[in-house]
Formats: sequence, C-alpha cells, structure tokens
Amino acid sequence: MGWGLRYSRQKKKAEGEDRLKVRLSKLSNGKIPEEERREMITPALRDALTKQGYKLIGSHSGVKLCRWTKSMLRGRGGCYKHTFYGIESHRCMEATPSLACANKCVFCWRHHTNPVGTEWRWKMDPADKILLEAVENHQSMIKQFRGVPGVRPDRFEEGLAVKHCALSLVGEPIMYPEINAFLRLLHQQRISSFLVTNAQFPDEIRSLVPVTQLYVSVDASTKDSLKRIDRPLFKDFWQRFLDSLRSLGEKQQRTVYRLTLVKAWNVDELKAYSELIALGQPDFIEVKGVTYCGESSASSLTMANVPWHEEVIYFVQQLANLLPDYEIACEHEHSNCLLLAHHKFKVDGEWWTWIDYDRFQELVQAHEESGGARTFSASDYMAKTPSWAQFGGSERGFDPSDTRFQRKNKTKDISGC
Repeated sequence: MGWGLRYSRQKKKAEGEDRLKVRLSKLSNGKIPEEERREMITPALRDALTKQGYKLIGSHSGVKLCRWTKSMLRGRGGCYKHTFYGIESHRCMEATPSLACANKCVFCWRHHTNPVGTEWRWKMDPADKILLEAVENHQSMIKQFRGVPGVRPDRFEEGLAVKHCALSLVGEPIMYPEINAFLRLLHQQRISSFLVTNAQFPDEIRSLVPVTQLYVSVDASTKDSLKRIDRPLFKDFWQRFLDSLRSLGEKQQRTVYRLTLVKAWNVDELKAYSELIALGQPDFIEVKGVTYCGESSASSLTMANVPWHEEVIYFVQQLANLLPDYEIACEHEHSNCLLLAHHKFKVDGEWWTWIDYDRFQELVQAHEESGGARTFSASDYMAKTPSWAQFGGSERGFDPSDTRFQRKNKTKDISGC
C-alpha cells in the first residue's frame, strides 16, 4: 500500500473519529440533536391511523371523535366522566400531543400501531399550532353531524364550542416536551384538562402545571403483573411506577387512579392495590372492566378477560373494605365502571364529585397571574353530584335527561372509553 493511500485512509479515520466526538458531545445531555430528529408519523403510520379515524396534526399529534361525543349529540347519554364529574361529552375533545408511548399494554385500543419510546427523540411542533389544529379538526368532525337524523340541534351547536379536553386518546401526553405550554393554552381558552399518564415519567408528573384532573393508569399492583399487562419499555419500570404515584400524591388539584380490571390477570391483587392507593392518596379511584377491542396479533386478550359489571362491583366493594378513607360514590353501568371517592368529597352526607369548571378557570388564571403564588386545591372547585349519578340509584349512572340506546342481540355491554 502506497504512502499516499495510507495517509488518505488515516485522514478519513481521524475525520470520522472527530465527527463521532462531536456527536457524543451533543448527546452528553441525553438528547438527540434537533437537526438529526425525524418525524414521528411515518407514511405507514399515517395511513394506519387515518384508517382508524384519526385526524393527524403536524408530526406527532392527533384528535379523534369519541363515541360518547356522538352519543351525547344524539341524546343517547354521555360517558362515565359525565356521570362522575359533570363533563359535557358532546363538548369534549379527545386528543394527544404525543402519539408515542413507553408501554405496549395488552389492552391497547390501537393494537400498537402507535410508536413507542422512552424519551422524546422526534421533531417537535409548537403547542399553539397543535391546539389550533386540534380544535379545527374536532369542529370539522362535529360539523359532519349537521342535519343527521337523531342529532339534537341544541347539542350540535354546543358541540362546536370545545369545553373539555381529554388528553387520553393514545400515547403518553407528558412525553411532549411542551406539555405545560399546551395545558396553559387550553386553560386560556377556558377548556378544562383531563390528562392521563401511564406512570412511567415521575419527574414530568412532578413538574406539571395545575391540571383540572390528573390521572395515572394503575393497571396492576405488583411488579410481575404490571410487566405482563403494560409491557413497559423501561428496565426500571417498577421504580418509575412507584415514583409516579408518589409524584401524584404531591399534587394539590384533583387526582385519580385509573384501574382497568382484566379478568384472570389482575383481579386478585386487592391488598397490593390498597398499598398503592396509600402511596399516592388519590382523590378518586376509577375501576373499569377492560374494553375488548377485537382480535390482535399483538395481544392475547379475549372476551373471556372482560369482567361482567357485577364482577366489577364485587371487586370495588372488596377494595373499599380495605380503604377506610374511601367509599363507592358513583356508577356508570354502560361503561362497566365505578368510582371510589375520598371522604373529603362527601359534605354533610352528600357527594360532591362533580367539577365547577368556571371556578377552576378562575382559580387557574389567578394561579398563573401570581406566578404560582396563589395556590388552590381540589376542594376549591368541587360541585354537587346529582342523585342519578350516584351508586345505588335506579338509573345506574345514566342521565335521565337522555334516552338509553341498546343494540339488538347484545349479550355483553363492553362499551366505554
């Protein structure tokens, strides 16, 4: 080999090493350089999600019309959040600023078509762009119901004005680096925020600005069952899970544990669940039977794993016996779901699980204007729960102002969101 060729190769090797050093230097803070990030939504993912009814926004966000939004537009009843907390389902926008998630849950609604990851490694859209296009897309979907037989004209007009945002569509909303900016923009538009997290990002939970209601999904109560059900990507998933519950316990606004019962998977862990509840001390505990979303190669879940409503009631009653500070407050039979509430929401023998949304907006505005100095708690914006929404009533959580619709030949009601 000639000297010139050896020199050329050594020079290229040295240049390559220099580039690697620069690359490692950029990555020293654990972040992928912005110029090297790719878009989260690939063409194949775009096609798959569009077929599922998503309206995609930018490179990593989306909205989708919830079946309960359609139901309430027709006067056929709202979702369990209407029953438990007074949400107007026809005015609720279901969205996410992050389609990516850090889990591969066996009961994933989307059969794992969404991307996964343990950190934000994609290009990022600004929060104002996401909210603007989310509302526009939501309104566009609502407008398709203009003049549709059965749609109530008053509900249609109300539905065009978004009042609530359920950040629970798919993925992990708090993975989005500008989630606090997004939440502030929601509140500036007087839109309430219901954010669900899979309890794998404790630091992000701790740094969240006030949310109308903050959820953590507690899909199992032991390390082994959580690994089997949520199939998390993080190796230290159990510690992250526990730290997330502790972070939730530090919040002053309304907090919720969301338990999804999967028959033959996680219904025998009552004592362990009670210990986790003591850890995060949530204001509310939602217990819901898993929704079967069809056969999938990504999951072994079948209809046999869906508990009957009576089985969910029995589980919740047994759990309540282990929790002296909680009691069954509400029921939504249609969603196979019950609500345990802390006794601080029972005033003079009456439940106050509903939310005074106007009051929340006043409180969060004062909080922002004071730079966080003016704090407020869950008790400051609670509202009285109507009798029809409470457990034990003949309505079983169905709003009597609407008319319940039952499908023909329906043997098991597994609807819900």
